[in-house]
Amino acid sequence: MHLQNWIRKEYIIGFICIFIIYIGLDYSILLFFMLLLVPDVSMVGYVMNTKIGVLLYNIVHHLSLPTILLTICIRFNIDPLIPISLIWIAHILMDRALGFGLKYTNNFKETHLQKIV
Repeated sequence: MHLQNWIRKEYIIGFICIFIIYIGLDYSILLFFMLLLVPDVSMVGYVMNTKIGVLLYNIVHHLSLPTILLTICIRFNIDPLIPISLIWIAHILMDRALGFGLKYTNNFKETHLQKIV
């Protein structure tokens, strides 16, 4: 099996795990699917220029921010933001499972995972 297939399967498993945790915490499934694609609004930066688009997209699609948010929410009992952070993480994992990684400045279709066809 090609390494890229293993990496995609790893992200699929991560997405499924986050979804199971989300459901196990009894959060709204409707909310999950309504907000799942919201991080892609960050692509609006490409309207300004490629550099801003790449920066905004990569910030929003980096796993560290929603993971830090989730950690803060759990530590300080900020319950309303827990589902948001889980959905955000799920979105990133879903994107990565589909091959959409962090962007390079030279081409929107070139990511840290692959060149998107």
